[in-house]
Amino acid sequence: MTSAMVLCRFLHFTVVLMLFGAWVFRPLLLARGTTLDQPLARVSRWLAAVALISGVGWLLLVTASMAGAWDAAFEPSTLRLVLDRTFFGQVWRWHLVLNAVLVVLLLTPLRANRPLQIILGSLLMATLAPVGHGAMLDGIEGQLLILNQLVHLTCVGAWLGGLMLLVMILWRPDGHSISALLQRFSGVGYALVAGLVVTGLINVRVLTGAFWPTPLLSGFALILSFKVTLVAAMLGLALFNRLRANDCQPRLATLRKSVMLEWLLGMGAVAAVSLLGTMPPMISS
Repeated sequence: MTSAMVLCRFLHFTVVLMLFGAWVFRPLLLARGTTLDQPLARVSRWLAAVALISGVGWLLLVTASMAGAWDAAFEPSTLRLVLDRTFFGQVWRWHLVLNAVLVVLLLTPLRANRPLQIILGSLLMATLAPVGHGAMLDGIEGQLLILNQLVHLTCVGAWLGGLMLLVMILWRPDGHSISALLQRFSGVGYALVAGLVVTGLINVRVLTGAFWPTPLLSGFALILSFKVTLVAAMLGLALFNRLRANDCQPRLATLRKSVMLEWLLGMGAVAAVSLLGTMPPMISS
């Protein structure tokens, strides 16, 4: 059951964050009426549909885990109990409603309404913040932890979704100034990285009671170190691409592979987070 939960969390986090990030970065990277509008719309519909399916799957897995039996996940009375009486359920029912509204929106002419897309995508992403370790604390401390988690997810989602959009552009670069795109993307990226690092360190400090959990080579600390290594590799690739932005046109194939690798490393980091969310943090004495 734990493996299924990790996979479901990873899939759901990834698609929701990429949706949010791609829509946020779209005005910065794409001009109006670009040929990529239709491919992006198709990808968005698929991502929203996968998000809804994996979101329902997450609810069923949580229900089965709480009840201690797989068949309990499909009992209406047990599902109602989880949705009505648990903090996860109260957050998740709104999350699923937002997800369903988003899927319907993307199947209607309203899909061209960019502000509405960003608002729904932002709310969908925001309702991930109280899930998992974000709900560990009560009172004002708990609210501040959720706020910190929201900022963290915003930075991660913008970076991951922006990379997805950049990959799409690099596969169809005609009519785009790749050098200018990289400079604009990296300019915003500095702020995203700073926000990601600061909020990540705050999360670690609050959840473990230390600046870094110990022992370093087991459990929570090991997976956290793996995540940090992946993020550091992403930063290295991003810096390399930024330093060579002015001569990127002749090396377009290499740049495409580099950005794809950075994107895949980002998804690997989300996978690590999905596993961390199922593990108790090691509280320092």
